[in-house]
Amino acid sequence: MVKDCSTDTVARAVREYEGVTRKRVIGEMVRSLRIESPDVVASFGEDAAVIRHNAEDALLLAADGIWSKLMEADPFWAGYCAVLVNVHDIAAMGGRPVAMVDILSVTNDEIRDEVTRGMVTASTQFGVPIVGGHLHPETPYSVVDVAILGTARMDQLIFSDTAEEGDRVVAAIDLDGRVHPSCSFNWDSVTMKSAEEVRAQIRVMEDLGREHLVTAGKDISNPGVIGTLGMLLEVSGKGAVIDLEAIPRPDLAAFGLPFEQWVRMYPGMGFILTVKEENVEEVCRRFTDVGIAAAPIGEVDGTGRLTIRYLGRETQVFDLDHNGIMQIFAEGEACR
Repeated sequence: MVKDCSTDTVARAVREYEGVTRKRVIGEMVRSLRIESPDVVASFGEDAAVIRHNAEDALLLAADGIWSKLMEADPFWAGYCAVLVNVHDIAAMGGRPVAMVDILSVTNDEIRDEVTRGMVTASTQFGVPIVGGHLHPETPYSVVDVAILGTARMDQLIFSDTAEEGDRVVAAIDLDGRVHPSCSFNWDSVTMKSAEEVRAQIRVMEDLGREHLVTAGKDISNPGVIGTLGMLLEVSGKGAVIDLEAIPRPDLAAFGLPFEQWVRMYPGMGFILTVKEENVEEVCRRFTDVGIAAAPIGEVDGTGRLTIRYLGRETQVFDLDHNGIMQIFAEGEACR
C-alpha cells in the first residue's frame, strides 16, 4: 500500500512542483512563434514535431535543455540526461532516433569535458550519434541543449492529443534503479543498464505505434507521472481519474522516498499512455518483457479535469479546461 498518503497533499505537491509550474510560460511564447506550414503534421504540444517527408514517412524533430541547477550539481549527469530526454521524445512518438546536435555553453574546460563525457556515454549506450552543434566557451553560465532528428512511418505515429473517453491510462516505469545522488528528483534506471537493455526498452514504443496498440502517449518528463498525464490530457481536451495505489513504484520505504516525491520524479525510463481496454494486457506485457513495470492506473473521461483517488477519497489536481499546465492552445485548437 501507499503509506501516509493524502490525495490533498499529493495534489498540492504536484500542482506546486517547479517541474509543473515552469511549463506555464510555454503558451504565451508558442502563440508568438506559431506559423502554419502544409508539411508540418504536428508541432507544439507534442514530444516531437512531425514533418511530412513523403507519402509514407515522417521526420521527427525535437529539442530539450537541461536545468542549470543540474549542470551545477553534476555536469556528467546533465550531459547524459541531455541525450536521454531527447531519445525519449522520439520514442514517445513511436519513432526511431537518428542523430543529435548540441549547443553547449560552459564557464570552463573542466565542465565542458564532464558534460561531453556524459553525452558520449549516453549516445554510445542508446546508439544515437552526436553529429554537430555549437560551442560557447568561457561564458558566465553553463548550459547544454540538444536537438534530435528521428523518423517514423506516418501510420505508426503516437500523438499526445488523441486520447479518447473510455481509454485506460497506463503508466510504464522501469523500477530497477536508484535515486540519483546528484538530484533527489531523478530516478536513474539507465546508467547501470547495458546498451542492449535500454535499446530494447526504447523499441517498445516503436512496436506499439506500428501495431496501433495505444491511442496516445508521452514520455514521463520533469513534471512527473501525474503532471505528464496532465499535459497529455490538456492537449487531448480530456480529463481522467487515476488511482494512486495503482501507480508503479519501487519499495519507497527502502529508498526513504515519500509517495508525493515519487510521483514528481523524472524516471530514467518511463511513459504514460492511453490504451483501449482490449489492448491493456498486451501493452503491459510488452513493457514487462523488457524490464519495465506497467499497469493501468485510471480512465480517460470528458471532464477536462485530472483527479486522483485513494481509499475512496478524490481530489482534483488540475482543471485543464480553465487552468492548463502549458496553456498552449486557444479554445477549439489542437496540436495539428
